[in-house]
Amino acid sequence: MTSPAPTTSGAASATPRVALVTGASRGIGRQIALTLADAGIDVAINYHRNQDAAEAVAEAVRAKGRRARTYSAAVEDFDADAAMIEAIVRDFGSLDILVSNAGIASRGQKVADTDPRELERVLRIHAFAPHYLARLAIPHMRARGQGHIIIISSVATLQPAANGAPYSMGKAAAEALAQTLAREEHAHGIRTNIVAPGLTVTDMGERLSKARWGVADIHELDAKAPFGRVGTPQDIANVVAFLVSDQAFYVNGQKINLNGGV
Repeated sequence: MTSPAPTTSGAASATPRVALVTGASRGIGRQIALTLADAGIDVAINYHRNQDAAEAVAEAVRAKGRRARTYSAAVEDFDADAAMIEAIVRDFGSLDILVSNAGIASRGQKVADTDPRELERVLRIHAFAPHYLARLAIPHMRARGQGHIIIISSVATLQPAANGAPYSMGKAAAEALAQTLAREEHAHGIRTNIVAPGLTVTDMGERLSKARWGVADIHELDAKAPFGRVGTPQDIANVVAFLVSDQAFYVNGQKINLNGGV
């Protein structure tokens, strides 16, 4: 049986691909959006509250010569997701890449002290939202005969720490979703992979560093990091860009941990 030839997915494509990046107004999501733009991909920028920050990202993407629009939606709301996906396809004409990045931290409580409402909220954002978005995006990817779904997870699933059950549970569920999608959708040319950052220079990383290690500046931990610095959003964005490129044609159902090997 002859294997299908790799499809052209770079900036030279006749029809530029379109990516939806959730939680793209700051941090890791912002850098993913900018790096995908550098790769010749148009970007739909999802945000929840900070419209000004999202619009700034869109302007930066346009400055790179790519199309960009912003979309406000709470990703844990299925109806909001459906409206967002519909608007993206109407505005851009297609949807080829989904990067499920939006996330929140849990409050650092023991299981015995966790408010059930917190558990539900964290699980809805980290587990339900990627499921909703994949369900809505897949028909458009199938119509194109190709697509990529990237789940931004966490190395927290490797060895869940105390006082973080909602977060670890949500990320573990998202990884299970990704592995399932990799097996369900490969026949349609859709590849699904997981990118799992370790400690990263973001607002969330700063708060974690202060809470866990008592440091005022996350860069105080650089000397203890494997390669002399803590991870950056660009590290994650580079891997996402690779996974949606032709060079990763045969990569599906994989998890890449970005923690310097620790």
